[in-house]
Amino acid sequence: MRILHVASECYPLIKTGGLADVVAALPPAQALLGADARLLLPGYPAVLDGLADARRIRHLPDPWTGGTARLVHGTTPAGVACYAVEAPELFGRPGNPYVDPFGRDWPDNHRRFALLGWVAAWLAGPGGGPRWRPDIVHGHDWQAGLAPAYLAHAGGPRPAAVTTIHNIAYQGVFPAGLFDELHLPPAAFAIDGVEYYGGVGFLKSGLWHADRITTVSPSYAAEIRSPGGGMGLEGLLAARSSDLLGILNGVDYAVWDPSGDPLLPARYDADDLSGKAKCKAALQAELGLDVAPEPPLFAVVTRLTEQKGFDLLLEAAPMLLGRGGQLAVLGSGEPWLEDGFRSLAARFPGRAATVIGYDEALSHRMQGGADLIVLPSRSEPCGLVQMFGLRYGTLPLVRRVGGLADTVVDADEAALRSGRATGFTFDDAAPEALSRAIERALALFRRPGDWRAVQRHAMSRDFSWAASATSYLDLYRTLYLEV
Repeated sequence: MRILHVASECYPLIKTGGLADVVAALPPAQALLGADARLLLPGYPAVLDGLADARRIRHLPDPWTGGTARLVHGTTPAGVACYAVEAPELFGRPGNPYVDPFGRDWPDNHRRFALLGWVAAWLAGPGGGPRWRPDIVHGHDWQAGLAPAYLAHAGGPRPAAVTTIHNIAYQGVFPAGLFDELHLPPAAFAIDGVEYYGGVGFLKSGLWHADRITTVSPSYAAEIRSPGGGMGLEGLLAARSSDLLGILNGVDYAVWDPSGDPLLPARYDADDLSGKAKCKAALQAELGLDVAPEPPLFAVVTRLTEQKGFDLLLEAAPMLLGRGGQLAVLGSGEPWLEDGFRSLAARFPGRAATVIGYDEALSHRMQGGADLIVLPSRSEPCGLVQMFGLRYGTLPLVRRVGGLADTVVDADEAALRSGRATGFTFDDAAPEALSRAIERALALFRRPGDWRAVQRHAMSRDFSWAASATSYLDLYRTLYLEV
């Protein structure tokens, strides 16, 4: 089976979040199961520079660049065949793929990602593209949302289309006045099309026109069909509930495994955790924390936003630090939260440290050196950070939502007795609820035998991509027979 994954980023070529990790790992996992899975990415400078054996194979007769865009073919560092859309006037910009150096959306994002969707349909159609044509076009998030629309309006035979929601909070909504620039037929601007509350909705288009919709955890699939959880799209998703499937993301254990991670100062596994103690001491020294094994070290490695619940942690942190814990933060996001965690580190020298920004190597060292990883999200489609934490014996402390609920078993007394516990969960999006979970974690940390038992069970959990890739292939086979 031939699958074309359409996405706006892919690790290590270009990454702003977990989408890049998923797009990097899913196609190789499908290839191991016998599928011919390929990628289509925008031709950012980092993508064009990072592809091996890159060569231009076709001019693109697209309506946005006057035929100056070209299709490039190469191979990702993971060995996946990849097409890239080389259009310097649209993608040849440094830095973040979505915003300018001042954090403002690029004003032509509608044209940039319309071109991505259009090229996906052109590759899949009978009248264009190279000889290789996909049986399935699998679009990821709003940036690929117009691909199913272009397929639907092209006429004639077409491959099946799948749209995956990685985070419904990001929908790609543009003013109605820009519709004509998308080169879709006028009839497409309708409630049964790309129109969305009077504007143009790229994600809405992908959900409407796709043959199947997936999202990245079973719990999130239920949450986005409810008022509030769907952020305006719950009605459409409820109407298409029979076509909506939650498939849990996986972890690439070739990259995230403490027994072979070259970014750690010491390696370890569930049978020998001595290396983790060395990682903790090294991390404490690196971040200016008091170097000692006794204080439980809580870590944060993610975006600092209210959606991720870090206002709750900012309020609960003085209690955590006052009870003898340490806190290390790596991330960026809303300025007031960045300032809040900077101030916290200044107030509690030796006990709290904050690094604003993103550092892939440091994120590995924090997973290896911390005792707990904290993710108190108000909403979390899947989450990868907590699954990394499980493999590294860095127990997740999370709010019980979305993929966090699907991957972390709370260390209550029943779970401890049965040996199922893997972390700590709480329900209410309130500082008090988070504080109670922190207190339970602090109490268990003072019971080294029980703590080690939970660590070892957490590290034994298997969230590799094999199961997820199989579920997607089963879905594709069903669609292949239908379309």
